[in-house]
Amino acid sequence: MPLFVYRGNDGPRGTELRKKLRERHLAHLEALSKTGRIHFAGPLYDEQGSPCGSLVIFEDEDLSSAIATAESDPYFVDGVFDEIDVRATKAVLP
Repeated sequence: MPLFVYRGNDGPRGTELRKKLRERHLAHLEALSKTGRIHFAGPLYDEQGSPCGSLVIFEDEDLSSAIATAESDPYFVDGVFDEIDVRATKAVLP
């Protein structure tokens, strides 16, 4: 299956909403992980060490399916992320 990178950037209420929605966000990722589709998932941090987004590397059928997966993340649906970016990629190293 093709590989995709999903980056979500926190909006102005990201810090406040992140704590409230964390369990739902993790459940969304766990569903992908159970089928072996997650290669990496974790928070992004700003210069002060506070979460400011997330990065997920995962497998999906095609770009439109990958976008749908990202857009169904509770962090996007409920406003932690004010923007998302989904791109196709491929592993070169290691």
